[in-house]
Amino acid sequence: MAQEQQEGVKSEEQEDLEQKAVDTLEIDLNNELTEEHEEETPDVDYTQLSKEQLVNLLENELASIQKEGLKPATLKKAETAAKEIRPVLDQLKLKDREAALKAFIADTGGEEGFEYKYDAETQKIDSLSREIRGLKNSFYQSQEKEKEKNFNVKTALLQRLRVLLDNEGRETDASGVKSSWEEFKKIQDEWKQAGNIASPHNGTLWATYNALIDRYFSNRNIYFELKELDRRRNSELKAELCAKVEELGKSLETRPMTKEILNEANHIFEDYKHLGPAPKEDQEKLWQRFKEAMDVLYNAQRGQFAEQKKSMQENFEQKLQIYEAIVPFTTYNSGSIKEWNAKTKEIMAFQDQWVALKGIMPREEGKDLSKKFWAALKTFFNNKGEFFRQLESKREQNLELKTELCTEAESILATGEDNPSTTQKVIELQKKWKGIGQVPEKYKDTIYDRFKKACDAYFDQKRSKNKEVEEEFEVNLKRKTDLITRIEDAAKSKDESSLNLLGAFKTEWASIGFVPKKDMQAIQKRYIAAINTYVSAIGQLSTKEKEQAVLESEVELVRDGESSRNLYRKESDIRRKVTQLENDIALWQNNIEFFAKSKTSDRLKAEFERKINSALNQLDELKHQLTIIQEAI
Repeated sequence: MAQEQQEGVKSEEQEDLEQKAVDTLEIDLNNELTEEHEEETPDVDYTQLSKEQLVNLLENELASIQKEGLKPATLKKAETAAKEIRPVLDQLKLKDREAALKAFIADTGGEEGFEYKYDAETQKIDSLSREIRGLKNSFYQSQEKEKEKNFNVKTALLQRLRVLLDNEGRETDASGVKSSWEEFKKIQDEWKQAGNIASPHNGTLWATYNALIDRYFSNRNIYFELKELDRRRNSELKAELCAKVEELGKSLETRPMTKEILNEANHIFEDYKHLGPAPKEDQEKLWQRFKEAMDVLYNAQRGQFAEQKKSMQENFEQKLQIYEAIVPFTTYNSGSIKEWNAKTKEIMAFQDQWVALKGIMPREEGKDLSKKFWAALKTFFNNKGEFFRQLESKREQNLELKTELCTEAESILATGEDNPSTTQKVIELQKKWKGIGQVPEKYKDTIYDRFKKACDAYFDQKRSKNKEVEEEFEVNLKRKTDLITRIEDAAKSKDESSLNLLGAFKTEWASIGFVPKKDMQAIQKRYIAAINTYVSAIGQLSTKEKEQAVLESEVELVRDGESSRNLYRKESDIRRKVTQLENDIALWQNNIEFFAKSKTSDRLKAEFERKINSALNQLDELKHQLTIIQEAI
């Protein structure tokens, strides 16, 4: 009878192992079917897509890989798209290159020197395709390494199982049997974690593993008997735990559901989970019984929480309506005490409604809503308080501010100055005047008339002086023209003492004021030309001294006519133009070297040489200007 019982237990374990093997095969098959299904993609005519659409398609495939992770189906789908795009891209490349070559031949008359670089979209498609292939190769390489690792792990586990079987006969005491069983279970767990290797060796490994498992259980009939007894004991203990949870459920008939009851049930559940298996025919029954007992408690908790949540939400929605009603009060403003008091009564009525609503709200939402409600009330009463604080003194303060503006305008008028700085100050005073509010009614007209009178007087004075300045500029123009004529006459006479007159000419020029703006550049150019002619006529100066004398004159002229800020700005602009010209010249010179010898190329070469010579002349002029400005700074 014991032998039959042992054989029955062994057969039961073997059935479990066989079922696990079948489940593994079904999982692998389902994975293959899933992958085949995921690989199905709708037919796309890639020849009808633009390069931009092809780039977007490949970018979407990469985005799917990044979102879903490295999966065979996703990688296969992306690689298939890249492969099908490849011949389309090759045709586009060929077409683009042929078009470029045709254009090059039309321009140069031959293919010599032709180089072609594909556009950014073509390069992007190549880059995306390579990235997809790289991800696929990396994934499958890692899979192969993982398979090899699993194979080595399972081979080592089989060897450990053989050693365990060899030592099985030597273990006769209870501790030895227990130790052997624990090692056996550990090997089973590690075998399961190692996973399948999906190679021709997989069947052999499984066959060897099942054979060793069968041999192990054949040698442990006594242990199975003990295990059966242990399962029966577990069944009794689990039934007791089921009864405890059922008692807790029955107690809800006389008391409400509490957190303590649920905690006690969860502790019982922990004890249930840590008990070993019961006999197979009792295992599922016991679990269903325990689960039904726990469901009674959970259902009671969910019902209680649902009612509480409903009440909290209703309370929240009512208070939200009150808050939304007082939000407009936070921006309320009025110049009437009566209106402020009326608004205060309204908002206090809303506050009474808020306080009258008892009960809690959802934790985070309620906390945030309460904070916003009381902040809104505080804002309203702060605004009201500020209104009453400023009501008495505001108009008197406005009078003081406008009186100060009148004083400032009158002070500017008294100086007699009408330069751009003082004009801007008067304009700013007018802007400030408009921004200041009302003053006491009895001073309204008098203070306005005073300010307007000062501003009008300033601008009348400015208009009068501008006319005088223009007349003075014309006189200065005549004086500078006469001086230039004298310099030119002195250069023609080549007087030996003319060197001594150079400083006198410069001093006289500097002493003459501004000329009309429209004549400024012309008179300056004529003056520099006259100085240049004059210096050239002085025989006792070397060439270097003459250049230095002319340069100093130009520097003095620039320094007198420009501020330091303008000089720095001009220096920066000239440096930027110099850099651009130097880059253009280098590029054009480089392009000339690539022209083939033909009628067309000679024409292009001549055109580029003309551009280079013109740029060199501009460059010399800019560098000369830069030298003058650097000397003047």
